[in-house]
Amino acid sequence: MPTVTRPPEDTNTAAAGRPLIASGDRWPYLIVIAGSRVGELHKLTHARTVVGRGASADLRIVDDGISREHVEILVEGDRVTLHDLGSTNGTFRNGELIEQCEIADGDKILIGSTAILKFTYQDGIDEAYQRDLYRSATRDAATQALTKGFFVERLEAEVAFALRHGSPLALILWDFDAFKAINDRHGQQMGDRVLVATARSVRETIRREDILARYGGEKFALACRATNMARAFRLAERLRESIAATKVEAGGAAVRVTASFGLAVCPDPGISTAARLIEAADAALYRAKSYGKNRTEIANTAL
Repeated sequence: MPTVTRPPEDTNTAAAGRPLIASGDRWPYLIVIAGSRVGELHKLTHARTVVGRGASADLRIVDDGISREHVEILVEGDRVTLHDLGSTNGTFRNGELIEQCEIADGDKILIGSTAILKFTYQDGIDEAYQRDLYRSATRDAATQALTKGFFVERLEAEVAFALRHGSPLALILWDFDAFKAINDRHGQQMGDRVLVATARSVRETIRREDILARYGGEKFALACRATNMARAFRLAERLRESIAATKVEAGGAAVRVTASFGLAVCPDPGISTAARLIEAADAALYRAKSYGKNRTEIANTAL
């Protein structure tokens, strides 16, 4: 089994006397405290919750070393049990390799190489606070797309997974054409409205598992799992057309905007890191701008 870094946590167990439930109105949760989905909060509302990288998992985490169905959490009254599902790299509770055990408030669960989940109980106020904290740390306030820093971390994990499993990962970058003219003519508030409206249009087009980010200013990024170049190109064209069709009205003015797109896909002989994937997509975006804008260009990694 590959070497796994274990978190330096206390190894006390539920059997040592820690209460499982503080009060009847507190619900069990998993909080992702390390890995590609750090900060996310998952409420355990069913008797069985499966965690893994497969599409059938209730809590899907696509990090290196996680099996399709890695571990299950069973809730029976005030008793919560952790059960490894025969995963390749094992499941660790507070640094200890387990097959099955009870878990208690505060326990840390390591799956794969980097993903750590914290088991806890929270009431409605705790949950709202945690979700607000997560959103403010990872989401752009205006468009609700991921922030650049958080997206790059996610992309690094996605690229590692794609390279390891030979599954295509597409990166689509786009930048609005002549956006400065909108701000200059109609004001920044109108520019912000355009960004919000087009981001909403994009979210209505993409899949739930696709990862959308505001990469900076009026530049956006989208990472798409299991998406080859042909599918990525078709998606980029749909997004380009959707953005061009979006009309934003405010203060008696109406604005439409176009965008230029660049895309790259890994695995590819010229792409072995997230940084190289971004560089290739960015170069394609630059070509789209130089060739007349409002178009999609594909990365040429042979150059």
